Amino acid sequence: MARNEKRKRALETKGESAKGKGKPKPPKPKKKDKPAAEDARKSSQKNTAKASRKKERKRAARTSTKPQSEAEKADRYDLYQQSVQTPQADVEFFAATFEGRRGRKALSLREDFCGTAYLSATWIESAEDRVAIGVDIDREPLAWGEAHNVKALPDGYASRLTLLQANVLEGSGNGTDVTCAMNFSYCVFKTRAELKRYFEVVYAKLAPDGMFFTELYGGLEAVVELEESRDCESFTYVWEQAQYNPIDHATTCYIHFEFEDGSRVDRAFSYDWRLWTIPEIRDLLAEVGFSDTKVYWETTDEDGDGTGEFVPTEREENQESWLVYIVAAK
Repeated sequence: MARNEKRKRALETKGESAKGKGKPKPPKPKKKDKPAAEDARKSSQKNTAKASRKKERKRAARTSTKPQSEAEKADRYDLYQQSVQTPQADVEFFAATFEGRRGRKALSLREDFCGTAYLSATWIESAEDRVAIGVDIDREPLAWGEAHNVKALPDGYASRLTLLQANVLEGSGNGTDVTCAMNFSYCVFKTRAELKRYFEVVYAKLAPDGMFFTELYGGLEAVVELEESRDCESFTYVWEQAQYNPIDHATTCYIHFEFEDGSRVDRAFSYDWRLWTIPEIRDLLAEVGFSDTKVYWETTDEDGDGTGEFVPTEREENQESWLVYIVAAK
């Protein structure tokens, strides 16, 4: 609130003074009074400028002293890697499954929808003779991956990893032993024709004995609106299923991150998908030429919790939620 200030005027004393003998000192000339309107205008400008400077100082003080919240300091890609991805487990599953089926080691990997290329970097680091190609249409996660995942590789390893900003439907890059599309990323293809076209590209870019690995989620809770949270080391991961249309299986989902100071990164990641079914995917893979597809279901312990071990199966009871690997061989 602005404060009124009294104007003080110095009164000049008129008079004569003398030092010894001589003529008296003449009085100082009287100053002409300024018009009242001009005085008021200048006073108003002065007060406005002073108030503005004071307000700016207060604002600067608040900005400089207010600490950042955990959400403001957070890096969403780092949080995603910590809470969602388990690349070491995926690499081990790919390698073991491929060698068990083909009788040789898989040396080359193509990671479609690679994002930050966390999985590709892990594949490179797992063996000195492995190479990888990461493909993603979005430059931002690729740049983050180059700065954090690729640069973190041991000396000489990065030369075996190629990152391409491209549409996965273009089939960029060389052929590989293994191609993967993880974290349900292919669900961006909402029509049968689009998904079939993607699988055709996958088939064409694989080695003659190559294999394709992907994931799918489902279960009773997969088609209802819900929010579920999971505590991580220094934050809480929140998965939200915001809407689901049973007519076309369109679903909208979000990932949020919450912190101990009460702050939150809302909708750190957003997904507009079609929730496909296992038989739909297997039928399309067969149509484009894959000779065999297997579904690997996660085993559970006596308490019903997942063990992290996946085994091939053809019959299971439905659950509230499940996640499977689908593996297709040429």
